[in-house]
Amino acid sequence: MSISHAPPGSPKPDISTESGSATAEPDRSHTDSGVDSDTGRTLPDLEPIVPSSTRRTRVPRWLRRTSGPLLLLALWQVLSSTGALTADILASPERIAEVGRDLIADGSLGNAMGTSLQRVALGLLLGTVIGTGLALVSGLFRVGEDLVDAPVQMLRTVPFVGLIPLFIIWFGIGEAPKIAIITLGVTFPLYLNVYAGIRGVDAQLIEAGESLGLSRWGLVRHVVLPGALPGAMTGLRYSLGIAWLALVFAEQINADAGIGFLMVQARDFLRTDVIVVCLIVYAFLGLLADFVVRSLERLLLQWRPTFTGR
Repeated sequence: MSISHAPPGSPKPDISTESGSATAEPDRSHTDSGVDSDTGRTLPDLEPIVPSSTRRTRVPRWLRRTSGPLLLLALWQVLSSTGALTADILASPERIAEVGRDLIADGSLGNAMGTSLQRVALGLLLGTVIGTGLALVSGLFRVGEDLVDAPVQMLRTVPFVGLIPLFIIWFGIGEAPKIAIITLGVTFPLYLNVYAGIRGVDAQLIEAGESLGLSRWGLVRHVVLPGALPGAMTGLRYSLGIAWLALVFAEQINADAGIGFLMVQARDFLRTDVIVVCLIVYAFLGLLADFVVRSLERLLLQWRPTFTGR
């Protein structure tokens, strides 16, 4: 049955006829062989569009990451060799390498690294437990936020380095004040990031969990804690950096071992080469710790695809 929209006696054809002709077989003027069937001419082959980013010559990433430090090292060696940078101001890379080999050979650098690593590990452990515990109490409970958040924010604004004299009075000049300084430096970044991660969980996810019948502990375990994990890993990376910074100050407190002790001795004898070796060790240990945390982050956050750059 066809329906005509034209008035009676109109010369226009029925709409069904037009639609039938419109839905006729599609135009086959261009065949798969690349030849125009109407004119018989050969059509040019189409080339796929390649993004400009893929046409560029790929330089290995490890080469790009190492080129900057290597150029800086070469410039440093040139300035030292030409006398523009004297040994009294800063020793040459060659001299620093020799001193580093000597410190490794006699075992003094290995013993100092072991002592410093123990202090950082203990302070990081205590700071992680305290910071994460306070963040859970403050982030999960409103009463906990009222009781905990304000005092923590007040203490956070106090420079932890300024508390060194107070820690010496309280704990003496042994290992306790050194561990306390590192613990205090680690606690606050971890608290802030874990707290922000908990409060940043999407409320719709909480409602979905409740609709599925999850208990309060089930919501915390399956929704809140996984949602706060990215913030916790970021806080851990910040805390590791501050832990090494706090260690530098902590080992100035009447230390008799550790990397800071070597730096104090080198300062007394104006040994810039030993000081630079200790700074390089600090940087290497910090970079190694950050690499461990980033590897752990990739392992624990596989469920969260992120942009990795191009």
